[in-house]
Amino acid sequence: MRTISSERLIMRPWDADDADFLFDLESRWETVRFLGPQAKPMTGRSEAVESIIRRRTIDDPIHGIWAISSRESGELFGNILLKPIPLSIDVEGEAPVEIGWHLHPDAQGAGYATEAASAVMT
Repeated sequence: MRTISSERLIMRPWDADDADFLFDLESRWETVRFLGPQAKPMTGRSEAVESIIRRRTIDDPIHGIWAISSRESGELFGNILLKPIPLSIDVEGEAPVEIGWHLHPDAQGAGYATEAASAVMT
């Protein structure tokens, strides 16, 4: 999976060392509540480890689930997803994409989601 950068951010593949952050992020109802009808907070660090393993299996030149981190400090802020929507094929036969993100509450309100989305879409 590719690494993408913007002015302030690096969007990179999730790493095993990110498990504590991912667990902190996704054990919070306020950050997972919009992830679909089956959304539920993680209840153990092992779920974060398993999720990172699944995320790292995505081998696509365009789509993926990236960790969003500070370009300057490496601090993790959240994640961003870009995936095809296969049931919504357009007239040219192409699947449009879904983009989604969620940020740690400490990283919200700084424009990171907008910056990350713009970078991933280019």
